[in-house]
Amino acid sequence: MATAAALSASTQYVTLGIDREVFAIDVALVQEILDLCPISRIPNAPPALMGMIDVRHRTVPVIDLRTKLGLPPVPPTPSSRIIVLDVPLNGRMVIMGLLADRVYEVTPLSEHPMEDAPDIGVRWQSQFIKGVGRHGDRFVIVLDVSHLFGSDETMLLVPAASVAAG
Repeated sequence: MATAAALSASTQYVTLGIDREVFAIDVALVQEILDLCPISRIPNAPPALMGMIDVRHRTVPVIDLRTKLGLPPVPPTPSSRIIVLDVPLNGRMVIMGLLADRVYEVTPLSEHPMEDAPDIGVRWQSQFIKGVGRHGDRFVIVLDVSHLFGSDETMLLVPAASVAAG
């Protein structure tokens, strides 16, 4: 895992909202941002795995970021978006969707140095956080996408041979 100090000041991020918090994902991982669309449920799936969507004839699993971070689920709103990502996982790229309450903009977080994730005082698991930046007067939590998706929900979708080989 890269330290916050190692994150490039010139990196662009997609900023998104969950509850009252602002998060960011490296724009290089983002394929596209979609309006909410019908999600096909998967029986007996873990709580954060909402189901699958079709993106240009590709099956894309969708994870609810709220649930993944331990926040209570809420009904989607007109601002809800699915961020389609290429996630580095087990030595290969896996396409995944991430449901967010809203998406703000693409922006650098170079106004202040990136700080390491705090060990205490956050409502979500700190291993999902790559660092904390700032945009204007707001803190922006930069997500570690590999750790976020490298868990039980994703392992259900990655063939066993790929996991063993990775």
